[in-house]
Amino acid sequence: QVQLVESGGGLVQPGESLRLSCAASGFTFSSAAMSWYRQAPGKERELVASVTSAGSSSNYADSVKGRFTISRDNAKYTTYLQMNSLKPEDTAVYYCNAKFMVHFRKYDYWGQGTQVTVSS
Repeated sequence: QVQLVESGGGLVQPGESLRLSCAASGFTFSSAAMSWYRQAPGKERELVASVTSAGSSSNYADSVKGRFTISRDNAKYTTYLQMNSLKPEDTAVYYCNAKFMVHFRKYDYWGQGTQVTVSS
């Protein structure tokens, strides 16, 4: 079965960095577009960053451009989110998402989330 397992969250001070990882299994990773979303308390889940299946193109929310970098290692079935210059407003649960198609049918899977807290 499909599994997405996030790790790397934690408590950091403003200006510090964290790297999130999402280990995938149960599907052909190199065929999936991978994304990171986040949800802060009382807010809707929002797209943070996404990367195409080959890793050739990525896009970011305006709020994280220049600070966050999404990447993937198709050989390791893993997606990463490098987060630099963290701000208190980056505090949220971060979720990994995989989207792919098999026989013209769309699939959309989520991980369980990892908490990121930015506070002094």
